[in-house]
Amino acid sequence: MAPCRSRYGSGPRRAGIACFGVLLAALILLELGYVAGLRLNLTRSLPPGLYRVVDRPVQRGAYVRFCPPRSGSIALAMERGYLHEGEACGNGYLPMLKRVAAVGGAWISAQDDGVRVDGRLLPLSAHRAVDAAGRPMPRPVPARLRLAPSQLWVMSDTHPLSFDSRYFGPIERAWVMEVLVPVATWGPGGT
Repeated sequence: MAPCRSRYGSGPRRAGIACFGVLLAALILLELGYVAGLRLNLTRSLPPGLYRVVDRPVQRGAYVRFCPPRSGSIALAMERGYLHEGEACGNGYLPMLKRVAAVGGAWISAQDDGVRVDGRLLPLSAHRAVDAAGRPMPRPVPARLRLAPSQLWVMSDTHPLSFDSRYFGPIERAWVMEVLVPVATWGPGGT
């Protein structure tokens, strides 16, 4: 990476001040965007891009930001580096972003070839027996279950290797922090 250079000179002090100014401006813009309800997604769980928080009910097809449950599957994901530590959720985890594939009352069938919601096969939903390092993946849900009224089934429909409800089960609706809509997306799954 090329060193940051100032147009006012190439001395190390001026370059350092210029780099600091650019970094500070970027951080301020990110914070202002966050306060204004903008969220930047760089994960593969949703199309990468910029999303806006909206005041809408959680329904099938919605993008949501939620706090993952404290469970054996989530602890395993943390241990393996699939998820990252943080305090935004108050339980040592950072929020996750997923699409709601099913809401309370739906029948879920989780088989090796994929997840079916009310009999319809979801894209990119095949269960992986092992991860990229050859370690067995959890399967915490029975082959067939009906979601309770308070439950959601969340998945990625853009990345087949996403760590989602296939591996940690349904989530509670109360764990959803925000409903998001895309503003601008790019790359795989984006527009």
